Amino acid sequence: MAQLFFKYGAMNSGKSIEILKVAHNYEEQNKPVVLMTSGLDTRSGIGQVSSRIGLEEKAIPIFDETDVFSVIQELDYTPYCVLIDEAQFLKKAHVLSFTRVVDELGIPVMAFGLKNDFRNELFEGSKYLLLYADKIEEMKTICWFCHKKAIMNLHYIDGKPVYEGAQVQIGGNEAYYPVCRHHYFHPEI
Repeated sequence: MAQLFFKYGAMNSGKSIEILKVAHNYEEQNKPVVLMTSGLDTRSGIGQVSSRIGLEEKAIPIFDETDVFSVIQELDYTPYCVLIDEAQFLKKAHVLSFTRVVDELGIPVMAFGLKNDFRNELFEGSKYLLLYADKIEEMKTICWFCHKKAIMNLHYIDGKPVYEGAQVQIGGNEAYYPVCRHHYFHPEI
């Protein structure tokens, strides 16, 4: 039975490498998948799933106006699974469309993304995935500064922590640390 999965974690928890691993495992068995990612994340180019360890794969970019249900329905093959990177950037309409992919087309959807932003607010995509997902799993990583579990993302500019600003500020290790609650409020930068 197809289900909607949401796997979330702080920065550096291995979300993108997990997507690439899942895609590889399906494709190695000649079971095609659809890789999708937010069109907002341009760090490695639009429509690219990239891991910090250097692996990457082409993906269908999702923009605000993308009708993801139609994209999947109009494929000339039936995928065994839809895999979504940077799912925090999805809109409510995208999440609802992915529920239709699961419920009407019978195709499992696995979405991977951040739960909360650097201001410690939920992203729109994450909020609705938490509400509509059949299964939710946390991908764990450790705090940049100590041994505790990282549950937040600390944004910094010029070595200084930043707690305000626009929600979407694309970046990687040059701009964000995965941190525990203590180090979110008391960073050792």
